[in-house]
Amino acid sequence: MSKLSKSEPFNPGKPRAETAMEKTTRAANEILNEEKAQRERKTEHLRKARLEREAGKSLEVDATASKAIPNKSEN
Repeated sequence: MSKLSKSEPFNPGKPRAETAMEKTTRAANEILNEEKAQRERKTEHLRKARLEREAGKSLEVDATASKAIPNKSEN
């Protein structure tokens, strides 16, 4: 029987150390992902506020529009 060498695929080797470039890339990606999440939260908040404001304006416009239409029978 042959001996197993250290390069066998099932033998877990020593974990490879993270290079400086990989550390920088990981840190940059973490920052970008956090900024993206903040931007999406802000966009969702602003969209919700805009939709609420537009819904309120449409109710006001409907109420004032019925008053603003002149009655032809009065002329």
